[in-house]
Amino acid sequence: MGIADELIENNAAYAATFEPEPQGAPSRQVAIVACMDARLDPLPVLGLEVGQAHVIRNAGGIVSNDALRSLVISQRKLGTREVVIVQHTACGMMTITDEGFVEELREDVGEAPSWAPGAFGDLEQSVRDSVERVRSDPFLVDTAHVRGLIFDVQTGAVREVV
Repeated sequence: MGIADELIENNAAYAATFEPEPQGAPSRQVAIVACMDARLDPLPVLGLEVGQAHVIRNAGGIVSNDALRSLVISQRKLGTREVVIVQHTACGMMTITDEGFVEELREDVGEAPSWAPGAFGDLEQSVRDSVERVRSDPFLVDTAHVRGLIFDVQTGAVREVV
């Protein structure tokens, strides 16, 4: 039995006590863009519960084109007004380069991907860049309330960058 089989079986216990949320819009009107790293669970890190925020996760917690797409839908169709970006210390995206990873893929698969990996060397600058991408996107309704945080994987604390 694979992990997915176990997870599907685990759902029976969850579904037995499930209470549906009345709507898909987050009650705190906030969207979070965070890294997919397993050490970072954005809701408890920020003192939130299911139903209070949209959480958009990807490698690095960068504001990619797809993250922007989700943020625009979150704001325009589901009422969020604030954006919090959460990246973290010891991120694997700091251990690769876009060029090197694309070359690995090209050697392994025979072609380059249509997307950029989004690697970065400076964590604080990556947070600033992601905040700026949100603030400068013309399709977002509210870009005045955008914050960028770094989660420390050793202490559990966040610190604000911008």
